[in-house]
Amino acid sequence: MIDEQTEKPRSSFWKELPILLGVAILVAVLVRAFVLQTFFIPSPSMENTLKIDDRVLVNKLVYDFRSPHRGEVIVFKAPTEWSGNPNGEDFIKRVIGVGGDHVVCCDRTGPQERLIINGKPIDEPFIFPGNKPADQDFDITVPKGRLWVMGDHREASGDSLEHWQQSGEDITEATIPEGEVVGRAFTIFWPVGRATWLTVPEQFDGIPNP
Repeated sequence: MIDEQTEKPRSSFWKELPILLGVAILVAVLVRAFVLQTFFIPSPSMENTLKIDDRVLVNKLVYDFRSPHRGEVIVFKAPTEWSGNPNGEDFIKRVIGVGGDHVVCCDRTGPQERLIINGKPIDEPFIFPGNKPADQDFDITVPKGRLWVMGDHREASGDSLEHWQQSGEDITEATIPEGEVVGRAFTIFWPVGRATWLTVPEQFDGIPNP
């Protein structure tokens, strides 16, 4: 004889399971669409901060409340002129200059060349060993609402400097609209041995506003 008291909860669970699964899937879709998303690194342009096949977690919500800051690593929708892909492609770079910033290469008063942002030379210990801050001199002012971005592996990065050069020094083509930023990469989570937070380097502290 079946105990009706124990059969009823079991029956209720199986009836509710599809609803619970549906809710879980919906939550996962909403989180991916609006809050967090994973990205893998396909190129050496951000070495050694990010290496090929690293997986990073991107906060897609943060820039709904503020603009990107200097030194942050961001994912953005690359212009077709950058990617050559009319269907769109995501790039990952570091923000060097924000709207209004005056960025110059280079200060040569010390032992190493340094970029100058709003009159302040900055050391960049995160760039790939042996790379210079830039492969040519430049003197630009970032338009309002746009970003000057560069890869940490300067000699292997298709970034603002490369497209400034290729466009005949067109600052609009060389910069990224803030509205095309997908989010901030804030941690490497895979492989486990490389897991770390992607914090803003302290060298960006104290840069004056333009």
